[in-house]
Amino acid sequence: MARSRFVPLALLLAYGLGFGASAFGFAVPAFDDHPGQVYRLWHVLTRGAAPWTWNPGWWTGYPEMQFYPPGFFYVGLLLHWVSLGTLSTDVIYQALLWLTWLAPGVTVYALLVRVVGNGWLALPGALVALTLSSGVVSGVEGGVHIGMLPARFGWALLPLLALALIHWTEHEAPPPWGLALITMAAIVVTHPAHTPAAATLVVVAALSAPGPRARRMVEAAVLLADAVALTSFWTLPLLIRLGHTRALAWGSLTLGDVGTLLARHPLLPVMALLALPLVTSPPPAARILQRWPWATALVVLVDGAVLEPLGMRWLPADRVVDGMWMAFIVAAGSTFGSFMRQRGWVSTATIVTAVATVAAVGTVNRTLVLWPRAADWPSYAATARGLQLESLWEALRKSSAGRVLFVRSGAPLVFGDEWWRPHTHVTALTPIHAGREIVNGTFTHPSPVAKLVYRGSPEPGAITTLVERLDGHSLFGRDLDGLDTATFNTLADRLGVSAVVVLDEDLPKLQALADDPAFGRRSTVGPFMILERRLDATIPIGLAAGRWTVAVDGKAGDWVSMHVAYYPLWRAQRGGTSLASRRGPAWDLEVRLDDGRGPIELHYGATSVELGATGLSVAAAAAWLAWWWRTRKPALSS
Repeated sequence: MARSRFVPLALLLAYGLGFGASAFGFAVPAFDDHPGQVYRLWHVLTRGAAPWTWNPGWWTGYPEMQFYPPGFFYVGLLLHWVSLGTLSTDVIYQALLWLTWLAPGVTVYALLVRVVGNGWLALPGALVALTLSSGVVSGVEGGVHIGMLPARFGWALLPLLALALIHWTEHEAPPPWGLALITMAAIVVTHPAHTPAAATLVVVAALSAPGPRARRMVEAAVLLADAVALTSFWTLPLLIRLGHTRALAWGSLTLGDVGTLLARHPLLPVMALLALPLVTSPPPAARILQRWPWATALVVLVDGAVLEPLGMRWLPADRVVDGMWMAFIVAAGSTFGSFMRQRGWVSTATIVTAVATVAAVGTVNRTLVLWPRAADWPSYAATARGLQLESLWEALRKSSAGRVLFVRSGAPLVFGDEWWRPHTHVTALTPIHAGREIVNGTFTHPSPVAKLVYRGSPEPGAITTLVERLDGHSLFGRDLDGLDTATFNTLADRLGVSAVVVLDEDLPKLQALADDPAFGRRSTVGPFMILERRLDATIPIGLAAGRWTVAVDGKAGDWVSMHVAYYPLWRAQRGGTSLASRRGPAWDLEVRLDDGRGPIELHYGATSVELGATGLSVAAAAAWLAWWWRTRKPALSS
């Protein structure tokens, strides 16, 4: 029995290790979003774990982890603590990359082994989960190659939640307050787009479990409510402060899109067919897994057809659909395994044939990415050499005080005009390597200031266009060749910009910069040109954690920009006297001057909203620990 479980797992891991070694090995990737994710990890490791912690490095400042799920980076923080701070940010990111790459295959394998009782029968489903790519944001292309690691990591937790619910669904057992509750909470804070699929699984399990249905539904409701309480430290301020972020809604999902996807990737309709109840008298867990994808498909349909047209675009259907595909993977895997076991078709030849068939069908349009091409996975070291990044960082360190505006979100890695051609947002690392705050130079971001740079207005409304589509074409919502000098300088002053980095191929279009004598100092580094201007204002200077100082000019009663993004956690003082503040036209913080003298001190700290939400999570965690201790104490004493 042990051999039938561990040998297939060893083969799966050996394949995964070989793939990973060929793709990224022990180097930090620089492709697409990876540098920005490295920066977010560095932010959590160096500035603190509180979601509302201010990130001054991007977009004139932003509470980075309040509006981007922090769970994945908390795993990195845990590694930092366990290693007593000896592991560098790069090493921790490499560990997280490996973990995230392997996790879906391992968790699906563990679930299917529990359901069908045989590791060889679980192997085809685990292989699909590990290598599925096309049409799934959390797959190999989106979740590993492009760098959306939190999406893939949260995706891998869904089978773990199903595994935790199995005993509850097979027996009239107490609610699964242990692993199921922790996993549900982890999914919420790792990638909330998977929360609908997770919540649907809990409801389906409750409706399918033995015992009075009303009692089971109450238990499911309590389980979900407890997960909400545990995660309220992040979710409650997120919802209350939602007006200070912009929904990222550049994707869409229609029935036509689904039809095209199924037609182009024949493995997907095969999985959907296998998710049907084709097995007579399946195990209770297999029955639940068969119902889960269809219930999740209904949720995706309601999201895409009803909620998004009403303007509720915070959990777009094209992201929620990933949870549905995971449900189809485990449903198909459990049906296949149960059918083969009932027929007694468990042999080496049968399993090899099944795996080979899955691999062959999966190669159509790269539904499954079975092996990487090394050239598609550039490392940071190679990219830094090619773009002369060390020289760029050095030049920016020496440039005039102020922020650096990047005209593009990153840099292309190959020649061409297509927006989707291979590229890197490696300039997102400028605050780490050059110590300079930046505007743009990162992937598509939900801050109001980012929307100002993308669309010319920071006002509410979803960001519906990927920044890569704008690179080399527009800035501040205007075509590069139509952006006038006055408009550019007005916005640059508001944002505290003293240097502009532009690709050599874009400069001829930017007459606002090319003809402006204010940019008197210019230098070239690799493909980048740095243009410097004198900034009359000063951006905030950090004094200590949560404290900044700003030198200002003006008379009493004037509203003066602090050249930092507005957020309700800011408080302004001068000489111990509190000053009124408001949101400026660029969603910057403005302060009303008094008749005092000297610089203004800005204080940033949690309010009753953040503290109350954190207190609720602490209380929920304490209650859970008390329950765990009480239930374990009899076992320990015996």
